Amino acid sequence: MSLVRRRLLSTAAAVAAARGPPPVRVALTDSAGRGVFATRPIATGEVLHSAQPLVTHPSRSLFHEVCYRCLKRKAGKGDDSRGDCYFCSDACREHAEGFHGIQKKVDWSLLDDHCSSRGLKYPYMVRRLACMVISGDVGADCLDILQPAQLHQGTLIEMEEEFELLKSTFRKAGFQEELTTLLVLTKQWYINILARIRVNAFRIELVASSYEDLLSSAVASVTCDASVGNAVYMLPSFYNHDCDPNTHIVWLENADAKLKTLRDIDEGEELRICYIDTSMDVNARQKILTEGFGFQCRCQRCLSGD
Repeated sequence: MSLVRRRLLSTAAAVAAARGPPPVRVALTDSAGRGVFATRPIATGEVLHSAQPLVTHPSRSLFHEVCYRCLKRKAGKGDDSRGDCYFCSDACREHAEGFHGIQKKVDWSLLDDHCSSRGLKYPYMVRRLACMVISGDVGADCLDILQPAQLHQGTLIEMEEEFELLKSTFRKAGFQEELTTLLVLTKQWYINILARIRVNAFRIELVASSYEDLLSSAVASVTCDASVGNAVYMLPSFYNHDCDPNTHIVWLENADAKLKTLRDIDEGEELRICYIDTSMDVNARQKILTEGFGFQCRCQRCLSGD
């Protein structure tokens, strides 16, 4: 582990200790598996906790405009953009040194063409995670605690095709021994990871922190590219869905997530976020949640037909 990364982790631990534990706990719900519950009354607008991502990846169209690690947007001419991707700081460059070093040794042109032609984004996250495992940044089982998506036969066939392409790409770069030793990039590992990323990845849309950011965000929205990338988290992934949520997740400058309450919360109440656009009508919401997340929403808003 690099000196910079150790300092970042120790600083984060010190800050967390000073603030005390977040006012939430993870427990089983009656009908939706695990959920997150309040351990005390919580006021409207309170920040419940923050969360750093386990794995991220920039949007391909913004690859040189957002930080390769933390997804922070490029702010101006003074930022460091050396090399094949952009880093917003030396700290991010140091943190990504291991897996980025692995990734630079591989020719990704076939995988890039495959994903680009099919509009795929999650295989990029599996690729990054594989590089993180090979570099020793994480273990091969780091996402096993997360809930997997329900996979259809057609989806499994597509995953197998992507797996073979990714495995052969690593092999051509000389990483066969590492893949075998670390038990990474077996077919089961790939399907296991991708199934969890598919249902737990958050689409990161940053809150504008300056007038220039506001303009770039407006342009991105017009061109249907408001997302700076995707990220997977631990605790935020345990929040269940509600079309009328009492909690929401926000991103300010980068992919570090903040969970905030939308109204007063009672002790013991389940905290829920909305996985989709709340402005859609009930039929559109049900379709997206069923096809994309594998469940039929039975929240009070959907049951009332709103």
